Amino acid sequence: MTTTPEAALGKPSFSLVDHHGTRVTDKTYRGRWTLVFFGFTNCKVVCPRALQKLSAVLDELGDLADELRPLYITVDPDRDTPEALREFLRPHPRFTGLTGSTEAIEHAKREFRVFARRKADPDDPDGYSVPHTAITYLISPEGQYAAHFPDALTVTEITTGVRDSLAPQCH
Repeated sequence: MTTTPEAALGKPSFSLVDHHGTRVTDKTYRGRWTLVFFGFTNCKVVCPRALQKLSAVLDELGDLADELRPLYITVDPDRDTPEALREFLRPHPRFTGLTGSTEAIEHAKREFRVFARRKADPDDPDGYSVPHTAITYLISPEGQYAAHFPDALTVTEITTGVRDSLAPQCH
């Protein structure tokens, strides 16, 4: 028997701190669709590109974007304090940055089946980077996995996928 991504993720849970310093859990966002992306503020290419792409998706969705709460969960809790996330996300004001203890981040990564591992990087001022899964997850208002969008998809493909997922709920 093959396990579908839906069955594997189910209702992913987390208990973190947002970029304003407020403790939040997955239940905080119930009642609204959430787009969840894992990344880190010192990421040089993938994360800034993903944030640009997802911001463009939100623009393309127009009023439908009001149904979504975009979350950016760090995979680098040692550097990504609420203040660092707030500054990093300033160009993307619709996103809420989430961080927490190493244990809390590890739990969230397991819940979303996200790979991220600290790796030595002589080009980074702190001497490391954090290669990670580059997938955006769509979670239903009930907290249930609904869809995922790999980084290779275009703005149009993600927009269509999100719109199709939200359409039955938004009539």
